[in-house]
Amino acid sequence: MFDYYGIKWKRKREKILRLDGYKCQIAKRYGRTEEAVVVHHIYPADEYPEWAWCDWNLISVSLATHNQLENRKTGELTQMGLDLQRRTVPGVDWRKKRG
Repeated sequence: MFDYYGIKWKRKREKILRLDGYKCQIAKRYGRTEEAVVVHHIYPADEYPEWAWCDWNLISVSLATHNQLENRKTGELTQMGLDLQRRTVPGVDWRKKRG
């Protein structure tokens, strides 16, 4: 199980939020501005531990968006979360694709 309470994650989380300007990157795709408070693993950390710390696998989102990306009771990705995963190529920095 991934440790979301350790100092290493807290530092990584802060780095990603700062990198994304504390803005929800999903809302941004739809022309909306929402504050990001959660860093989501596109490829879940427990299923893909080798990618748990990779910047390309982490995305800043609002709490509402995070709840749309994964089922909070089961931890499973929703259809929206699976769609995001399909659009994310492992090892490719999606942030550099933006124009």
